[in-house]
Amino acid sequence: MGRAIAALEARGYRVHPMPTPGPGTAGELARQRIAAGSDLILALGGDGTLNEVAGGVIGTRVPLGMLPAGTANVLAREVGLPCHPVKAAARIPECVPERIAVGLLRMDGFTRSRHFLLMAGVGFDGHIVYHLDLDLKARLGQLAYWTGSLRQVFRRPDEFDVEIDGRRQRCSFALASRTRNYAGYLEIARHASLLEDDFAVALFEGRSTWRYYTRYLPAVLGGWAPRTRGIRLHRASRLLFHPLDERPIYVQVDGEYAGRLPASVEIIPGALTILAPPEFARTDPMKRAPWNL
Repeated sequence: MGRAIAALEARGYRVHPMPTPGPGTAGELARQRIAAGSDLILALGGDGTLNEVAGGVIGTRVPLGMLPAGTANVLAREVGLPCHPVKAAARIPECVPERIAVGLLRMDGFTRSRHFLLMAGVGFDGHIVYHLDLDLKARLGQLAYWTGSLRQVFRRPDEFDVEIDGRRQRCSFALASRTRNYAGYLEIARHASLLEDDFAVALFEGRSTWRYYTRYLPAVLGGWAPRTRGIRLHRASRLLFHPLDERPIYVQVDGEYAGRLPASVEIIPGALTILAPPEFARTDPMKRAPWNL
């Protein structure tokens, strides 16, 4: 933290560092700083920390900047910032404000909600995140997610229904994404763009775990997911997720466990201002969406 602060102060910024006292507190700290007159909020940490801080900034005109220091740093990669806090701090002065939409997850009879910046995953990856060993994550970082994924090799994923524009579709993994990047290196939703007011949706069919590893993963890595049987791609601004029985279907947002079905996600246009390199703001959204849907 010290080197990042020094880099910002060397460029003329007055920095008020506020370490979080515990989980779930970053949003309130951001609200306090905005109420005190801060005209820029910077989040030092990973995507989970960024999600928390954004909760205190969404709905205001104060920009949110990123100093990546976490496991995957998906949003920083998406906008083209270095995944190193000091290098990112050096680029803050040249960044420009960009107003973007965010996602809203509703759960518990749609009475509880939370915002998210990157993605909502239901089913296959929600199960991984729910059972993630947090001590292992602290030691191994992103590798812990892959370790958790391998533990599912002999498990049959549970199915559920996804409702889009009144039409239900059955699957075992649903991803509603605002970003192309997933988990740091994969690009599942290559038709996603932060500059658009919708989700890029990818639905994966079937209860065979082997299908995920022998068909779906190679298709995602190779870029032929749109032509792969069992994968369906959509664009949508609202989705509803329905369980088929009493078995729990888990939901993750921005890499953190968020709850279980039933649930819905929707787009909130123009909800957040982020700081991004100028080349990101100039990017044509259609050039970021190479798949024809």
